[in-house]
Amino acid sequence: MTGPPTVDEYREQCRAWLTARRPSKYDGTEGVLADPDDVAVFRNMSFEDERKLLDECMAWQQAKFDAGYGAISWPAEFDGAGLTIAHERAFQEEERSFKVPSSHESLRITVNLAAPMLREVGTPWQQERFVRSFLRCDELACQLFSEPNAGSDLAGIAMTARPDGDEWVLNGTKVWSSGAQFASWGVLVARTDPDVPKHRGMTAFLLPINSPGIEVRPIRQMSGGTSFNEVFLTDVRISDDLRLGAVGQGWSVALTMLKFERAQSGSSEAVGGSLEQLLTLAKETDRVRDPAVRQRIVQVYMHERLRAVTRQRVEDARRCGKEPGSEGSIGKLAWSQGLIAIGEAAALLLGPLMIADTGRRGTYAWSEHVLGAPGFRIAGGTDEVQRNIIAERVLGLPPEPRVDRDRPWRDVPR
Repeated sequence: MTGPPTVDEYREQCRAWLTARRPSKYDGTEGVLADPDDVAVFRNMSFEDERKLLDECMAWQQAKFDAGYGAISWPAEFDGAGLTIAHERAFQEEERSFKVPSSHESLRITVNLAAPMLREVGTPWQQERFVRSFLRCDELACQLFSEPNAGSDLAGIAMTARPDGDEWVLNGTKVWSSGAQFASWGVLVARTDPDVPKHRGMTAFLLPINSPGIEVRPIRQMSGGTSFNEVFLTDVRISDDLRLGAVGQGWSVALTMLKFERAQSGSSEAVGGSLEQLLTLAKETDRVRDPAVRQRIVQVYMHERLRAVTRQRVEDARRCGKEPGSEGSIGKLAWSQGLIAIGEAAALLLGPLMIADTGRRGTYAWSEHVLGAPGFRIAGGTDEVQRNIIAERVLGLPPEPRVDRDRPWRDVPR
């Protein structure tokens, strides 16, 4: 009986499959990227152009999934290939050498957060209905967690969910919801019991975004795009079949999704400008021997190495059957700080060329990285929250005082 392919054999299979379908990312000159302008963290696009990009991304994910490359380390019962994390990483490494549709946060949320969350906490019906659809990106999901007065303190949410027979009635506002204008579903947490401490009075749901009473309002960012949204719910009714986990266990569901989000933050998937593109920029501007430039690039390299080592720890833990833990916070912090470091290095290299569009390729485009990178210091849990997690759960330092720990949510000053 033939066993699964080795990682090297699998890498060759992946390369052959990719070569038959996508052109190389390189233009024939070793080490020179074919598109130096693709460095945006959050895209400055019209709704129509972003919808077109998403359609291309979804079609590519569907092609990968149908060929067995869309859920490589997932078990066969979820339409996965049943291979290892090392096989999955081999495909990702090979894919980076080809021109494929640019990544989009909606796909990352759907494939890397919503699908694995449902695999852990979903009912059999929910898993059958949604997991394959999300892994294949037939439908997109968004995350409806943060509220105007509950961001870093997620357990302080005020959106209400009131039971009414076999339905729930939802009222309130969510904010900073990436991709909500394109999503079919939202993973939502709401307050179902205000008379218990805040962490115990939350319940999670899958929300159909096209439900009556929902308004999605895009937020214009300083980078120009509208990746984030406000979502207003007024007497929105959903079936109890769409409840995730038990009533009052929404905090556990939220943490399950957040652990995948933070594990993803340390992943190999590129967002914004890369070290490779930064090195290309240094060569094109003839600044590779400038000591200040070299120091900045070394700082970026150190962040990249830290991310790689942390990612390896997470993957080794998964290979041993352990779920992502506090290492995700280390990876997330390294990721956000690395994006800032790349932007600072690009600004040093370009000076005024970054803020004036002269038409020269690979220059003004970096402004989209610099203006977008600070957003990742907030998204997925702020840098300050990650430092608290690392301090308390990794270093064992005393936790910060929490005066609201045992008080009913309705009695907590807001």
